[in-house]
Amino acid sequence: MKRFALIGGAGYVAPRHMKAIKETGNELTAVLDPSDSVGVIDSYFPRAHFFTEFERFDRHVDKKRRKGEKIDYVSICSPNYLHDAHIRFALRSNAHAICEKPLVLNPWNIDALQEIEAGTDFKAYNILQLRLHPALIKLKQEIDASPDDKKYELDLTYITSRGKWYFISWKGDESKSGGIATNIGIHFFDMLIWIFGKVQTNIVHMFEPDKSAGYLELERARVRWFLSVDEKTLPQEVAASGQRTYRSITLGGREIEFSAGFTDLHNLSYQKILQGKGFGLDKARPSIETVYTIRHSKPDLSKGEQHPFCYNLVK
Repeated sequence: MKRFALIGGAGYVAPRHMKAIKETGNELTAVLDPSDSVGVIDSYFPRAHFFTEFERFDRHVDKKRRKGEKIDYVSICSPNYLHDAHIRFALRSNAHAICEKPLVLNPWNIDALQEIEAGTDFKAYNILQLRLHPALIKLKQEIDASPDDKKYELDLTYITSRGKWYFISWKGDESKSGGIATNIGIHFFDMLIWIFGKVQTNIVHMFEPDKSAGYLELERARVRWFLSVDEKTLPQEVAASGQRTYRSITLGGREIEFSAGFTDLHNLSYQKILQGKGFGLDKARPSIETVYTIRHSKPDLSKGEQHPFCYNLVK
C-alpha cells in the first residue's frame, strides 16, 4: 500500500483521483485546498488529514518523512499555473508527482522540472488518459498500419458550455489557466500528436476568452479544430435537445466515437503509474509547446483551412 497526498482536494477532478487511489488499493493520508468544501473526502478517505494552508500541509508531509512514514505520491489537482510549483514540492519531498492536465503552462517549466527530476529518484507523471482509451488506441493502430505517405483530413470540435462563474474563476484568467486552448484543449492536442505525429504547421484563426479555433498540420493529418465554452456555439439540434456539451472528431468524414469508456481511465492511469509506466515529462512536452504557440500567435484567417464553425462565426 502506497501513501498519497493530494493538492487541490476541492477541485472538480479531485474525486476521480480519490477514487483511483482507493480502487488501486492505496491510502490517501493528507489533502490540501484553500477551500474547505471537501466533504467528498468522506466518501473515500475520511481519516485523511486536511489542510487549508500550504505551510501546515508542508510541515505535515515533512514530519511524516522524518518519522519514516513518508508520502510516496503527491496527486496534483490545483489550478494550472501552480502545477510546476507543486510538482517541485513533490519531488523535493522524495515523492513521485501525478499531475492533472496541463502539466505546466510553458515549455521552459518542463526544462526546470527535468533538472530537478534528474537529481532525485522520483518522477513527475502527467494524466493523459485519452492515450489509454480503447477506441483511440484502435485508431492509432489503424493509422500506424496505413501507408506512411497517407495524410488524413480531420475535424475536431469540442464545445463544453460554461456559465458566468467560469470567467470569474481562475479558469477565465489566461495567465492562470492558459486560456481554453490549454485548459480544455490540451488532452485533444496531445491525443492528435500521439496518433498523427509531430506538428508541422500551427495556425490560429480565432483566439477569444470563450472560444478558439485554428489549423494544425501534423505528419499524418491536416486538422481543423474548434474549442468553445460558449453555449451559443452549440449546433442548433444539440442545443434544442437540452445538451450543453458537444464533442466530435471526424476523420475523412467518418465520426470517431469515443464517448463511452471514460469512467475508469483515471484508475487505469494510476495502475500504469504504479507500475512505473506512466506518461512522463517528455511525453507532455509536444502538446505544451503546441498550446503555448497557439496562445502567443496572432490570429490569421488568410492561412490554413478554417473549421466550419469558425467560418460561420467570422462570416
